[in-house]
Amino acid sequence: MEDRVHPRITDAISETDVKVLGSAPAAALAGLYQTLANSVALASMNAVTAQQQMEIAQQAATTEEVALLLSIGKT
Repeated sequence: MEDRVHPRITDAISETDVKVLGSAPAAALAGLYQTLANSVALASMNAVTAQQQMEIAQQAATTEEVALLLSIGKT
């Protein structure tokens, strides 16, 4: 029995391997860019949440101060 493979088959397999190896860096960079974009979005979301929490604290402090000012003349 002969163990030879037709040259067209070996060429097709070689071309497929080259294509996969050639696209690997692009796929790796795409994954890196997705991760980076997700990290930036998460950091922005955390900054917005921190600003909202500070606004709530400032509103509470202002409410207490106004209540204190209004109660000064009632005693």
